[in-house]
Amino acid sequence: MDDFVFVSGRLSLDLAGTLLWRRSRRIELLRSPDDLRRWIRQAGLLDAPGPLDPRALSRTCRLREAVYALVRAWPPTPAADDDVREALAEVNEAARLPLPRHQLDEGGRLTRTGGVDEVLGAVARDAVGLLGGSDFARVRECLNEDCTRLFVDLSRSANRRWCGMAECGNRHKVANYRKRRQQAVR
Repeated sequence: MDDFVFVSGRLSLDLAGTLLWRRSRRIELLRSPDDLRRWIRQAGLLDAPGPLDPRALSRTCRLREAVYALVRAWPPTPAADDDVREALAEVNEAARLPLPRHQLDEGGRLTRTGGVDEVLGAVARDAVGLLGGSDFARVRECLNEDCTRLFVDLSRSANRRWCGMAECGNRHKVANYRKRRQQAVR
């Protein structure tokens, strides 16, 4: 069952998107270690994540929030508040962790192994690459006023407005359609 969406264009932003609607009703998608296990598999990080416990979930959510805070405040100013400095330290510390191990078997099949450290290392290195690279100039927040999902606009025209059409884009289209129909009936 694929219940997570990966529409952000970057692993770190997809993890940040596991807490939805941050300004209003806040929906947590990583409620348990099993949710985290499913996200890791669906993100293609590990084939069979090792043991995950509440501490692994807490560490992942802490990194998620650090990534979100940094992307929203990047680049930090010399007068950056303590939260931004703490988020930067969190991401940098996680970026020093090992990466998932990738190997090919004799049949050419890829296997990805590791644990929570390797997952956090991969997410943090992606965030460091995003913040320190040219893609950062294309980071956007979804224009749905309730949505807080961040994404990299890789569209040719650089005018992507929605995190994804399946959620926010279609909602906007339906709302505009209803509005036009109401105006036409008057």
